[in-house]
Amino acid sequence: MFARYSKALLNRIPEGFKQAHPDKFDNVVVAMSSGVDSSVAASIFSSFPNATGVYMRNWSSANNDNENPKHCDEQDWKDAFSVARYLGIPIELMNFEKDYWIDVFEPMLNGYAAGGTPNPDILCNRFIKFGKLREALDLKYGTGNYWLVMGHYSRILEQVRDHEFQLWRGLPSGKDQSYYLSQLKPEILPNVILPIGHFLKSETRQFARELNLPVADKPDSQGICFVNNSQQGKFKNFLREYLPNEPGNIITLDPATGEKTVWGRHDGLWSYTVGQKIGIPMPQGKGHHKGAWFVSQKFKDTNEIVIVPGGVHTSLYRDSLSISGFRHLLPTTTTPEQLLKTIQDAIRNSSLYMQYRSLQEPIPVVSCSVATDPSATLLPSFQLTLATPQRAMAQGQYGCLYINDRVLGSGSIE
Repeated sequence: MFARYSKALLNRIPEGFKQAHPDKFDNVVVAMSSGVDSSVAASIFSSFPNATGVYMRNWSSANNDNENPKHCDEQDWKDAFSVARYLGIPIELMNFEKDYWIDVFEPMLNGYAAGGTPNPDILCNRFIKFGKLREALDLKYGTGNYWLVMGHYSRILEQVRDHEFQLWRGLPSGKDQSYYLSQLKPEILPNVILPIGHFLKSETRQFARELNLPVADKPDSQGICFVNNSQQGKFKNFLREYLPNEPGNIITLDPATGEKTVWGRHDGLWSYTVGQKIGIPMPQGKGHHKGAWFVSQKFKDTNEIVIVPGGVHTSLYRDSLSISGFRHLLPTTTTPEQLLKTIQDAIRNSSLYMQYRSLQEPIPVVSCSVATDPSATLLPSFQLTLATPQRAMAQGQYGCLYINDRVLGSGSIE
């Protein structure tokens, strides 16, 4: 499979770049989630003598107890084990439940409690998949003495001219996952391979069927375990198990006077996100109250949620935003001043784009200013102006910057 994979790359690598590959006897560790993508990634490197799989256990069911935890991923672990056995490589189960709770789950809860819209997938990649897992592998193999293979639809490409490793979007197939990797550390890129990012999802599925992988027809995962348990309108109920009820008013603001009118109550700022349709009864007899209403703002100080009529109301749109704690994927020696120059140069070349959700159409950035002294911190804050107003940008989401298809980095929307 590796030879076929290498041949397929010949016409898929941008000019001036290359895909790094392990030597025959290098240590190759493939993170296997039991899905089609990571299973095909494992098949590509299964012929390497020192290839091994690792399955990460990050979550137990909410009903577990200390002595008899119930794991919601038992079937996934069995599937990953069967794929590894089919490919003839060993696989190890590694438990990161405690780390996940501290580094991903609790920050997510805190973000919702503060009225934000956090993204646990980005935190999971930063702190667990490319964080705690790497720390464990460093202890086992030695830092830099192994390749970590993941099944994400993104690409890590080496620029031939100066040997700089860059994170790029996956092929335009509607599966690009580069947004979720935008908080990674640049120093890890030289030893990470994302082979699936060079292919379309349909090609990956076809590879799996041709190889007769046990999971060839397994449906795609809908997310991490606790999110799966909360699908189909249950996420609010799931959060209610962990967040206290802090009722507050649902209000409208008079556009002329700013006067508040109370229309209902909410369970907590976490119960709705900006842009979400809100199902409270409004007096339909008055013309300007008819139709659906949507959340436009959340006030933490007063614990109030502001609603507006219609999903395209002007107050739902913004053409500027502030991003704080920006982490870049440029070389580690890059100074904040150099980062800003890179951003400004990209704006002048009309090649800087922003996304605040995965898989959305990239938004051109037309100006950028530093909100803090760039020499004072390695995590500067930016004020960005966008080419077109965007709907429902919410506090706590990540604003990810791209230079064309290259991921520059991301920070939290304030």
